[in-house]
Amino acid sequence: MKKVLCVIAFVLWACGNLFAAVNLQDMDFSRVNPSVRIKDITEVEGARSNQLTGVGLVTGLNGTGDNSPMAVQMMRNLMKNFGVTLDARSVRTRNIAIVSLTATPPPYVRPGQTIDVNVSTMGNASNLQGGTLIQSPLRAADGRVYAVAQGPVMVGGSSAQGAGASRVQNVPTAGRVPGGAIVEREVPSDYTGGGQVALLLRTPDFTTAQRITDAINQVYGVIAHAPDAGRVDINLPGPYLQSPAAFLANVGNIEIEPDVAARVTINERTGTVVLGGNVKISAVGVAHGNLVVTVGESPTVVQPESLSGGATAIVPRTDITAEEEGGSLIAMPSTTTVRDLVRVLNSLGARPRDVIEILQAINRAGALHGELVAM
Repeated sequence: MKKVLCVIAFVLWACGNLFAAVNLQDMDFSRVNPSVRIKDITEVEGARSNQLTGVGLVTGLNGTGDNSPMAVQMMRNLMKNFGVTLDARSVRTRNIAIVSLTATPPPYVRPGQTIDVNVSTMGNASNLQGGTLIQSPLRAADGRVYAVAQGPVMVGGSSAQGAGASRVQNVPTAGRVPGGAIVEREVPSDYTGGGQVALLLRTPDFTTAQRITDAINQVYGVIAHAPDAGRVDINLPGPYLQSPAAFLANVGNIEIEPDVAARVTINERTGTVVLGGNVKISAVGVAHGNLVVTVGESPTVVQPESLSGGATAIVPRTDITAEEEGGSLIAMPSTTTVRDLVRVLNSLGARPRDVIEILQAINRAGALHGELVAM
């Protein structure tokens, strides 16, 4: 045991030295976009997933279920299928919960395979821990049953309560049934209509679509063309007409360098700023300072004069001071890389929320060459 602990300590020490040795000054920022495989930025047209939904009943709860009329009615319907007729007043248990079910089978899933199912309460159940989902059909938008779900519900949260206190960790009213749905009907995937296949870009861009086209044509001849920014049409070469999967496997491993539009994403709620590698600014001057207003309360006790019949009173006194922190006007040169922009912003001593204000002001001045996106 001591040897294992020593080995772990040595590995942590080595990793710490490795990360400490990494310096931003030594990083290579010359390349904005890396080379990626075509299959990592595209999808095959015709190969699609399918959203499934359903309603089910979870049993076996330890008094944390719901007693809503919806759950009572569903319990009565379930027992009726087994030849048991129940009166509404006889169903008085908190060990069941009515839940909504959702699942998304990926493309190429065949009948007999299993998929995961998400489970969440619909009534006033407080915890699904320890429950088991009773067999429930999952339907698509066309109303047909594509899968059937059943199994124990795995919950990532917990709750406990007593007479005077309670504690809830994460979300115990939602869970998951891993591999709990058996696929009964497959979604047709026809991606080779007329001897052609089409690649759909996850992030449409004319430059990226043209680079994909050029890379494929360089390997297989002139067989691909891009009709728009989000699609590349490919004529299957003769040797691959009977094996389009092999062709797509080879094409998917071709590497290109995608192009990304210049974009700045900001989130004022969390103070998050993400700058795209292609973002540039024109030369501007920036001054950013803060006005600090301090409000202090120092109430004063006032005593009445002798024999005046008055009473002691407390008179409020408010002291207000306003102080503007020192700020300097700094010239921001025309930047060519994100690294330059970050260096200049750091020289201002700007915090994330200050950076958001500065970027918004630069954008309003027309000096930010890119799209400013507010989340």
